[in-house]
Amino acid sequence: MKKREIPDIIVSRLPVYLRALRRMQAQNQQTTSSQELGEQVGISAAQIRKDLSQFGEFGKQGTGYNIAFLVGKLREILQVEHAWDVALVGMGDMGHALARYQGFSDRGFRVAMVFDNDPEKIGKQVGEFIVRDAREIGNAIREAGIKVAMLCVPATIAQAVTTQLVEAGVRAILNYAPISLSVPAGVRLQYLDPSIGLQRMTYYLD
Repeated sequence: MKKREIPDIIVSRLPVYLRALRRMQAQNQQTTSSQELGEQVGISAAQIRKDLSQFGEFGKQGTGYNIAFLVGKLREILQVEHAWDVALVGMGDMGHALARYQGFSDRGFRVAMVFDNDPEKIGKQVGEFIVRDAREIGNAIREAGIKVAMLCVPATIAQAVTTQLVEAGVRAILNYAPISLSVPAGVRLQYLDPSIGLQRMTYYLD
């Protein structure tokens, strides 16, 4: 089935399944069931079976799923069986944390270069990286063939930087800036705003 025919809500659940399966794998567990996986991720067994069936038949009735096999298939579906180089733009507090974060490499991503437009930060070392001048974004990303970026810049310049990234060939942007961005068709945009998550939860508090 073509990717565009799969609802995005289903695709968004696949990394959650993969994370839970890899935890089981780390505990030397060999097989699991949709019921057990559902208990791990808070999603019904029926929904898990329905989601996975969009991509093929991965389990057997009565025996469940082979974890190693299913992990491999999900990594293949999500295209993270190899490492994607990622450009990180914005070396504020969030950017510093992401540049030093060690959890990307075993999930299919590798921060390859970091940028900022602050003269006080350009040329300084953050983790294993030297901060590059944001004016180099276009040429550097284009030459490296990078398709994925994380955006940690102020909202006031987020759209301008996004446009630069897209023009350089980036096709997937994870945006931490608290603003909605405009991108052309064919570019995937994902938002992460902790304030929105907190506001969504406080609605339910007494």
